[in-house]
Amino acid sequence: MPARWIDGREVAACVRRAVGAAAARFSERTGRAPGLEVVLVGDDPASHLYVRNKERAAVECGIRGHVHRLAATSTQDEVRTLVARLGERDDVDGILVQLPLPSGIDARAVLDAIDPERDVDGLHPVNAGRLASGRPGLRPCTPAGCMRLLDAVGFDVRGRHALVVGRSALVGKPVALMLLERDATVTIAHSRSTDLESLCKRADVLVVAVGRPGLVRGSWIRPGAVVLDVGTTRGADGKLRGDVDPSAAEHAAWMTPVPGGVGPMTVAMLLANTIEAAYRRAGLEPPTC
Repeated sequence: MPARWIDGREVAACVRRAVGAAAARFSERTGRAPGLEVVLVGDDPASHLYVRNKERAAVECGIRGHVHRLAATSTQDEVRTLVARLGERDDVDGILVQLPLPSGIDARAVLDAIDPERDVDGLHPVNAGRLASGRPGLRPCTPAGCMRLLDAVGFDVRGRHALVVGRSALVGKPVALMLLERDATVTIAHSRSTDLESLCKRADVLVVAVGRPGLVRGSWIRPGAVVLDVGTTRGADGKLRGDVDPSAAEHAAWMTPVPGGVGPMTVAMLLANTIEAAYRRAGLEPPTC
């Protein structure tokens, strides 16, 4: 039986509606809108597109969004100084530095300058440590979106075998920890793992985030598995392709499409993180968005 597609756009729309309601309540209680500041450095077209989408989504949800556009020639000290200055403003609840940064700027040094309580990308070492130690904190957006998609289809990972293909700090490592938090048995693999096929065939939940189109073949999917394809690579024909071959839908119970699966969740969870940060900074109990 073919897989049922997980509609990330629909789930993201639900999150954004909850964010909008929470933003309105926050404004009523504090007299101001939640504030999200984005730092964009350089001229990368994809980054500019992503930031425009984030800015528009924030405004639609009642979040005050502002983008600081810096030239590609900006120095690391200039970017760090801006990030630090934003962290001193009372009306700023979330700070996001759009990656990648131009060559010559150490992304880690810039991210380390963000106030952890306003780190809505969840990439600061303090928030990474909170996740690793099982403490509350702002979680990386794409992994949080993956977990929300599992919730949307009612898949309980407790005691199930989850395979994460990819070991990045953006997706692979944090999503593995989030799955562990929910009592899954987690294996982390990557593009250099030996016999990736056999690892995939044992997985009840498969999260693939490598950036290599078609890395995971359809025949490798265990019947009834849930497949979350995080990869998005644009081919020569201009079309986006995932890391999992579409034929996997012939074996999986649930599968995310590319595009329209995990992608929309990243922006939605960024907005949810902004709401969480705003409420906590105001001394209020954050709602579930």
